[in-house]
Amino acid sequence: MHPVVCRITVVGALAALAACTTVNPYTREQQTAKATSGAAVGAVVGAIVGIATSDNKKERKKRALRGAGIGALTGAGVGYYMDVQEAKLRQQLEGTGVSVTRDGDNIILNMPGNITFDVDSSQVKPEFIPVLESVALVLKEYEKTMIEVAGHTDSTGSDRYNQLLSQQRAQAVADVLVRFGVNPVRMDVVGYGETRPIASNATPQGRAQNRRVELILLPYVEER
Repeated sequence: MHPVVCRITVVGALAALAACTTVNPYTREQQTAKATSGAAVGAVVGAIVGIATSDNKKERKKRALRGAGIGALTGAGVGYYMDVQEAKLRQQLEGTGVSVTRDGDNIILNMPGNITFDVDSSQVKPEFIPVLESVALVLKEYEKTMIEVAGHTDSTGSDRYNQLLSQQRAQAVADVLVRFGVNPVRMDVVGYGETRPIASNATPQGRAQNRRVELILLPYVEER
């Protein structure tokens, strides 16, 4: 079954992520670097489908962003804008279980299912709400970043059930972010079901990794 996708207009399709690590110059933490091909991590964002393919959709999104007072980033300022945002997210999320990965000008926040939802539930755990609030604080400050909220499941259960659950969980996370002031026009809510595993579904450990919600942060750059 193909995932249900709501699309946004941003520039910058994601390439494969790196397997090596470097030290973040802002936080001194180790982080994934974009130097070699990392098959497992690369599967997370092999191709972001939140980039609109329809000219009509692109134009509607542009009008919505302009109406919300959100302007596009330009030139060399894009990388610096995402650098500072990444550093603040790492500081906010240290010790929460949420990983922060950088791929070019894009940032991926991986929220494992065991800390976000109970089994077979699409209600965000109460103890995870403050984590999302801290994420929202940064997202509100850096409003020129578009946000793909992507839900993923393991392969247990039917395709249809997993698709629906992934969509509901992504929407639940998006709803919390909106509650804390993130403009919904910036968001693209996607349910991938079991179609984008990052580990083997043959083991409990692998299935646990596949059950996740990701926030993929992309700089909004006006197309020319």
